[in-house]
Amino acid sequence: MRSTLAPAAAKLALLGGTPVGKVTYPKFPTFTDRAIERAADMLRQGKLFGLGRKHVPEIGEAEGVISRYHGNRHVLATSSGHAALQSALAGLEICCGDEVITTPYTWGASISCILHQNAIPVFVDIERETGLIDPAQIEAAITPRTKAILAVHLFGQPANLKRLRAIADKHKLMLIEDGSQAHGAEIDGTRVGTVGDAAGFSCMGGKVLATTESGYMVTPHERVYWKGAMIGQHMGRSTDEGMPDDLKPYLDSLVYTYRVAPFNAVLLTEQFAKLDAELAERRRHADLLRRHLAGAQYLKLPNYASGVKPSYHLMSFTFDSDAAGISRDTFAAAVQAEGLRAVGYVPSVISDWKRLHWQDYRGPRVNWLSALEAAKVDYRNQALPNARWRVDHALETGFDMVAPNEPMIARMAEIILKVEANVDALRDHERTAGPAAPAVRK
Repeated sequence: MRSTLAPAAAKLALLGGTPVGKVTYPKFPTFTDRAIERAADMLRQGKLFGLGRKHVPEIGEAEGVISRYHGNRHVLATSSGHAALQSALAGLEICCGDEVITTPYTWGASISCILHQNAIPVFVDIERETGLIDPAQIEAAITPRTKAILAVHLFGQPANLKRLRAIADKHKLMLIEDGSQAHGAEIDGTRVGTVGDAAGFSCMGGKVLATTESGYMVTPHERVYWKGAMIGQHMGRSTDEGMPDDLKPYLDSLVYTYRVAPFNAVLLTEQFAKLDAELAERRRHADLLRRHLAGAQYLKLPNYASGVKPSYHLMSFTFDSDAAGISRDTFAAAVQAEGLRAVGYVPSVISDWKRLHWQDYRGPRVNWLSALEAAKVDYRNQALPNARWRVDHALETGFDMVAPNEPMIARMAEIILKVEANVDALRDHERTAGPAAPAVRK
């Protein structure tokens, strides 16, 4: 399918021309009538909080569905993705100055779960093309205090789990997966969430697997499940069958409130029933977009190895500003004027964030600074060249293409190709007006 507009012949909307038109998406998330009725029935029954599987069978039902999807692992449904990740760390007993090697290029909850355990994030650089943690950088960062690697499957792209697992096993480390943006992503038939010692997933309303606000932890280790439950579930779910006797003396109500709401448990069950069909549509549309953009010069999609199947929570591009002769932000402004909103999802590397700099912090008190100070960690001005490059050159756009939407894929490509064809005019514009405002998520 070719665009109907000859890109080079049309004046850019940013410069006074007519825009191509707004890119719109199918309604997302959607819920079946059965899901809505079941959730409403929870409200009618007054089942508004869930203490565990025994108290609310619908929680057990959801956890069973999730377990089967993730290779029969133990599952703990939670109130959010952050709750799932912190439960994973707690279940693995990672805390109190332990070091966790991770990425500086992600959403903050991937890191705050470490900080909330008074553990120490250790940042290593990423792969420039994908934005995923670079396994080649990890071994040099391992110290006697290192206890785990936390890999983020960013934008729906699966991190290199085979290499990460090998490194973790070689150095007797735990591997934790943040699959919050990557439900159903695969490498060589292996789904994310089935390789690590624990994994956390977000299921808030904007994720690939969407409820209202919930998440879940998966782990192959039964004791990790129970210890994770102790940190954020009512009395550690001690009313459920199987709580180890040696943990019972330590059960109390000194917990975070990380319980899943029963109506969200129902939504988890029902949403999994259509997840694979929606993933197939996301992937089909991604392949179509890739074909449309085969001739693009400046805005590039990642090239994935054979067997890699992202779930395309977001579509992530990199922009070659050197070749184009304009900044990423000017290109993004031109694309947005035509009808496609694309921004840099990560506004800056996390190691630059002021709330990690105990040495000169002057803001409201936060609980993790004392742990960072005790560890004498200094995040200021870390090199991280690939992460910093992506901050300035990456563009992400929504990609909830879960129903047939070929005309919008064609429009998306038409916009990008139109802007590329008019790059000379954008160079003149940038010389006169200066670079556009930063195109970053706010």
